[in-house]
Amino acid sequence: MSRRRPAQKGAALLVAMLVLTLVGTLAAGMIWQQSRAIGVESAERTRAQAAWILTGALDLGRVLLRLDARTPGVDHLNEIWATQLEEASLSSMLAQDRNNNVEGAPEAFLRGSIRDAQDRYNLRNLLDPATRQIVAAELAALMRLCETAAVAPSVAQTLASGLQAAWQAELSGEGEDASAAVLAPQTLDQLVWLGLDVDTVRRLRPYVDLLPEPTPLNINTASAEVLAGVIAGLDLGSAKRIVNRRPYKALQDARGDIQGSSALDAKRLSVGSSFFVITGRLRMDGRALEERLLVKRDNRQVVALARWRQSLQPEPD
Repeated sequence: MSRRRPAQKGAALLVAMLVLTLVGTLAAGMIWQQSRAIGVESAERTRAQAAWILTGALDLGRVLLRLDARTPGVDHLNEIWATQLEEASLSSMLAQDRNNNVEGAPEAFLRGSIRDAQDRYNLRNLLDPATRQIVAAELAALMRLCETAAVAPSVAQTLASGLQAAWQAELSGEGEDASAAVLAPQTLDQLVWLGLDVDTVRRLRPYVDLLPEPTPLNINTASAEVLAGVIAGLDLGSAKRIVNRRPYKALQDARGDIQGSSALDAKRLSVGSSFFVITGRLRMDGRALEERLLVKRDNRQVVALARWRQSLQPEPD
């Protein structure tokens, strides 16, 4: 019996050590799962807070556009909506309101801007709305913009043909041709569906846009490069003079700067806009979130048409 007791004690000690190891492992696993759940909940709470803050910022942009509609017909870069909000601490903004208590609020930095979406060439203008055929003058304008963007002019024909096929299939909505056709792009990034590479789209981005319907180019907000590309016979030097002399209160006021009997076509040029892009960017808790809102202003109504949201790499302080 005396020989068995040391062996039994050793076995009991080994079992106890195994039990303690198992308990420790289970406890560590539970702590890790709890910590992970807390991290996920914290990230979700931060994401929800950022989304609500950005929604409020975009709504403020809509309010500014609604207030600007009190003087309809003219939109230019000297108006209040065109003033960009540089990155500022959200707590400093709230501190100006004595009814708000900013203690304990998350450290967040907000920036925002409103861009006239009609300051670039609208690719919707390539097709005649009635016949759905490519308009020669619009194709020529796109070819000039391709040259400005250091893109082969043949890209203009590829782009126009692809958009024509996609939009015609979208309108038909039935048949084998429609099912096999390329989906109609809704954003510039989706132009790669038509065979354009990413670098070509990047080069064209400062000069073209893709809006839900055909629109005239606003000569009060367009860059000199876009003006020279869209208006036939206008060189870059003359376009820069237009930029220096604007804003124009009426399209006819630019008659001395834009020559030609058909140059001041109200279907192609304007001094006001209906489409705008409101952008808000929030940096909070090591995360950066950007949201863009495409809106259409009709009198005093500002209607949201599309919304895009993306996470970004936070910029250094």
